[in-house]
Amino acid sequence: MTGALLVLNAGSSSLKFRLFDPDLALLANGRITGIGSDATFQLEGAQPQNLPSYTTQEQALHAMLHWLIEQPWTLRAITHRIVHGGSNYTAPTRLNDAILAQLETLVPLAPLHQPHALSAIRLLATLYPDLPQIGCFDTAFHANHSRVFSEYAVSKSLRTQGIRRYGFHGLSYDWIMQQLQIHHPEQAAGRVVAAHLGNGASLCAIHNGKSIDTTMGMTALDGLPMGTRCGQIDPGALLYMQRELQLDAAAIEHTLSYDSGLKGLSGISNDMRELRASAHPDAAFAIEFFTMMTAQHIARMAVAIGGMDMLVFTGGIGENDAQLRSDIQKLLAFMPAFTTLTIPANEEQLMAQQCITLLQGNLI
Repeated sequence: MTGALLVLNAGSSSLKFRLFDPDLALLANGRITGIGSDATFQLEGAQPQNLPSYTTQEQALHAMLHWLIEQPWTLRAITHRIVHGGSNYTAPTRLNDAILAQLETLVPLAPLHQPHALSAIRLLATLYPDLPQIGCFDTAFHANHSRVFSEYAVSKSLRTQGIRRYGFHGLSYDWIMQQLQIHHPEQAAGRVVAAHLGNGASLCAIHNGKSIDTTMGMTALDGLPMGTRCGQIDPGALLYMQRELQLDAAAIEHTLSYDSGLKGLSGISNDMRELRASAHPDAAFAIEFFTMMTAQHIARMAVAIGGMDMLVFTGGIGENDAQLRSDIQKLLAFMPAFTTLTIPANEEQLMAQQCITLLQGNLI
């Protein structure tokens, strides 16, 4: 294989990208943040550059491509993080119009992520029609859950229409297991609970390298409270919002996705660093709530795998908030002894590996 590999993670307000050579050496690492408001182009090791106000995602993508054209690398392929693969896409896949149409049907299950990834793929297909584009799916790592961990207690008619648990953050958990197998092979074969804690947050119960259970469900709203997402909530509360508070589906979705979690609890911010620095009692309460819910769900994950030999933290909060890690471990002190490890998230490296495997194996 010759040429560089571009790895993209397109979101509603950011575009993250990394460029790898065929040996998986990192050539460049950058991001465009503030899309839709005050956008900034940031390359690792360079001064940030301001983009025009109200830069759209399409304009951000063009800005990234303009930078890329000026570099001495030619592209061999582009790989994308796609949050929801549903039941059909459980491995890295060469993307085409038919597959994109199927992935479009999953937008209601991942409205914060899916549409932005798909629009970036379509734009790049127009600009580079002969360049392979490969999707790597956050749901794939959880694809083989047993029915106990993949179904809801609803009627069969609903379950046959796709009402089920999928789980997310699979690329992060896959990376964690790869690192454990390399550096801690004995623990990798045991019972691991991995905690991906960031603006999106979830847990995964892993046994012998395989996902057994996870806290997210049909959508990425379930489970732990997150930066702006509610996490677990009584379904009856949603009916109450609709019937008594007269909120329509769009308003409920916006509230649960953008105005809840740490932001909703604190009324201040979804950023754990800001909450730590605040003297406001609601900031302290938001942290206490997040800590308790995370510890409770870790114990739940441990039940699914018959105990816990190792607890692994990753993600922006999990990696950087030592106080949170310590407080969670104190809440879990009643459990039999377990080791704790922090592994930096690197989904992009995993995606690059998966893409190169497909390219070299002529599987696309």
